[in-house]
Amino acid sequence: MSPIIIAIIVLGASALVFAAIIFGVEKQFKVIEDPRIDEVAEALPGANCGGCGFAGCRAFAETIVKNESLEGMFCPVGGNDLTAEIAAVMGLEAEEKAPQVAVLRCNGSKKHTPEKFIYEGAQSCAFANNLSAGPGGCPNGCLGLGDCVESCEFNAMYMDEETGLPVIIEDNCVSCGACVKACPRNIIELRNKGKKSRRIFVSCVNTEKGAIAKKNCEVACIGCGKCVKACAYDAIVLENKVAYIDFEKCRLCRKCVTECPTGAIIELNFPPRKVKEEESSNETNV
Repeated sequence: MSPIIIAIIVLGASALVFAAIIFGVEKQFKVIEDPRIDEVAEALPGANCGGCGFAGCRAFAETIVKNESLEGMFCPVGGNDLTAEIAAVMGLEAEEKAPQVAVLRCNGSKKHTPEKFIYEGAQSCAFANNLSAGPGGCPNGCLGLGDCVESCEFNAMYMDEETGLPVIIEDNCVSCGACVKACPRNIIELRNKGKKSRRIFVSCVNTEKGAIAKKNCEVACIGCGKCVKACAYDAIVLENKVAYIDFEKCRLCRKCVTECPTGAIIELNFPPRKVKEEESSNETNV
């Protein structure tokens, strides 16, 4: 028999043996994936933004199916409607979560915080945070280099050239939290949108003493505690010389806003305040 034919037979036999081994191993160790994983994954938006706390939508779907639970599981991009859809696939009950939006807790604009020096290093907040306190001198305020804007995949943020601060487009924000993670100063927070999109928050995270904080920014929180005393719902705490409003406890009464001597507390989407009768009377007499 020809050596070539013998070689072909040997190789063919070897291939068949290896194929049989591979087939046997595959059968032995085959992992049957729950078909619901594909159903849940297909329902997800596919943004892979990490807002759910997982590396991607597939990992999120696998965890839901594996745990047979939606507790602590929420896709901010899909919201409550998606949660209800997933719950139907899994045969579970869906709990609604209050919609949230990113909020900038710094009002240190170019107007409120005049530049004390010009930064000419790498145009990255993460880099600049290790080198300087910021152009205005506040060690906790916005650096204005737009890392948060770069991180947003939903066109929900842009840098305002006039103020030097990022602006959040509420209608586009899906509360994925990418901007929160991108900010080295921790000045962006996810808060409940609130009834009629009304929110009240302290737009300052500066932990310096009052006089120093005020010197660096005219609308800084000086830790005076007037807002804490004005709140009847125990929604405001004073920690590390700066006030914080708990959005879960806040009843949007706005009393703290008028008590703040520096204007550090912001009220969004409220109707204009009514002019007091005395003020109206004085204006008439004048």
